[in-house]
Order: sequence, then structure tokens, then C-alpha cells
Amino acid sequence: MCAARIDHDRVPTGPDRNTTLVEMLGRMHLQGAVFLRGRYTEAWAYRSPTPEATAALLSPGSARVALFHLVATGRCWTALPGGERHWARAGDVVVAPYGDVHVMGGAADTEVVSMEDLLEPTPWRTLPVITLGAGGPRTDVVCGYLSSDHPLFDPRLRALPPLFVVSVGSGPARDWVRASIDYALAQTAPASAGGLQGPTELPELVVREVLRTHLASAPDIEGGWLAALGDPVLAPVLAAIHGAPQERWSVQRLARLSLVSVSLLDERFRSRLGMPPIRYLAAWRMHVAGDLLGSTTLGVAAVARRVGYESEEAFSRAFKRHTGRSPRDAR
Repeated sequence: MCAARIDHDRVPTGPDRNTTLVEMLGRMHLQGAVFLRGRYTEAWAYRSPTPEATAALLSPGSARVALFHLVATGRCWTALPGGERHWARAGDVVVAPYGDVHVMGGAADTEVVSMEDLLEPTPWRTLPVITLGAGGPRTDVVCGYLSSDHPLFDPRLRALPPLFVVSVGSGPARDWVRASIDYALAQTAPASAGGLQGPTELPELVVREVLRTHLASAPDIEGGWLAALGDPVLAPVLAAIHGAPQERWSVQRLARLSLVSVSLLDERFRSRLGMPPIRYLAAWRMHVAGDLLGSTTLGVAAVARRVGYESEEAFSRAFKRHTGRSPRDAR
């Protein structure tokens, strides 16, 4: 696991969107791997499985997984069914953050094939290599998945577009993408769930950088978590909640951070994030607690204090109510 740590004793003092993004991406708990190599020649096109089928195949027990496609060579497009085509070239990364059904294809139009018809049944003895097309110019794509309980990947909030392409540019980020592609192309052995054996830190670093690049440059949208980061009313409140979940926050205190009324803050939370401030605070505390339980040796009582609970028993009840399992089972 690769997770950064936030200073829980410091309350952010301003709505710095970039700082908040760095903190959010650093705290993400990501787990996944590269699971497929595609060798496509013109003309070619395929349709991905449903989110539920993809999760069952790659990460049993997860409701959904995020998918990413690293374009190694050539050029291709990706689109939601009936939607606009998003073109990608070598070095670009295609991201489907909620694992929604999408179609990928080459320059020439052709019949769309179901990916489920191309994949061998699991368990895979070697990393699947899909060959599809009519023998024309070749495009190589490396496909991976990530599972995360972070709100950014919550399909109910839809903080991200369902499908987007990121051109990472130059510098370390593009080197990571190239290194990840080279690493994946060199692998042959799948892990038990169908992905690669070995460390997953490199794909995770690539996806973090891709998300940072996308979020930092994304235009404003009308609703969702990303819009909330750019909202002058919500930004300082989110920065405070995210940076100091152990604080005894009340709606009145949070409203004072933005110099607005309690009713306006409540209305803005509901319109942007679909829930009132205190419910969001509780959900974020449970997210932080899950991260601490899974990535540190802190005891349950210590974790409870880190997220604002004086009573271990009260924290345990809240955690189980939110996640469906006890804190000790989250280890």
C-alpha cells in the first residue's frame, strides 16, 4: 500500500484547491494491477463488460473497479455506448473511474466484439494477451484496474467524468507511464485474481499522477466532489474536514469557516454532494479510519481518537454501521 500521512493536528486555513487535491490523492487506498495486454490491428473494436462483471472478474468482493488503459503504441479511441469518441495516442492514459461499459477501437470502423468473448476463463495461467483485428497498422494497449473506497471513485458522487483521456506530458510522470508500460509488457505470470504478480506501486503512482493532472486542469462542473473543491463556500470546509477529522466539528463551526449561514452551508452540501455536512463528516472519518486500520499498527482506540471519537465502543459501532464490518476485521 502506498499512502501519505496528513498532519492531523493542523487545520488548513484556506481553500487551496491544489493542496486539497494533493492531500486527497495521497490518502487514497489503491489496490490493483495490470491484467491484460492488447495487440490490435486495423480494423478492430471491442466492448468492455459491465462494471459488475469486471469487478467480479478482477476484484471479487468489490462492487466496482476503476479501469485504466495505457496506450503503448499506435492510436485508438474510446467511447461510452453511443457517446463521443475520445482519441488517445502512444503514452496517453485512458481512465474509466467507475468501470462503466465502454467501447475501444481503431481508425477504421468495424463490428464491435465483446471482450468477454475474447478472454479465456479464469484462473489464468499466463497474463492474457488479446489479439484482435484484420492485420493492419498495430496498436498496443496495456490494461489495468484499481479498487478504492475513496469518495472520488464513488459512482453516486460522480466527481469524475465516466471516461477521459490524459496526456501526461513530459517529465517524471511520463517516465512513470513509460516504465509502467515496459514493466507490464515484460510480465507473463498473473496473480491469483487475474492481475500481475509482483509490486503494484508503479501502476498506482501512474494513476495518482494521471488523476492529479486531470483534476488540476479540469473545468468546473455543476455538481459532485470535484465541483465542491472549487466552490468558495465548500472548499474551506472540505479542507478543514479532510485535514483535521478528529476535530469536534459542528455545523455552526463549519459554517463560520466560510462566513455563511448554517442553512446555506447545508443547502450547498446537499446540492453538490447529495448529503448534509455532518453526514459527509462521518463518512470521511470512516474513510480515514479504514485507511489507518489497514495501513498502520495503531490500536482501535488510537484510531478512534484520530477521527474524533473518545469512546472506542462508539467508534466501533459507527464503523460497523458505515462499512458493515468491525474495526478489527478491517485489519
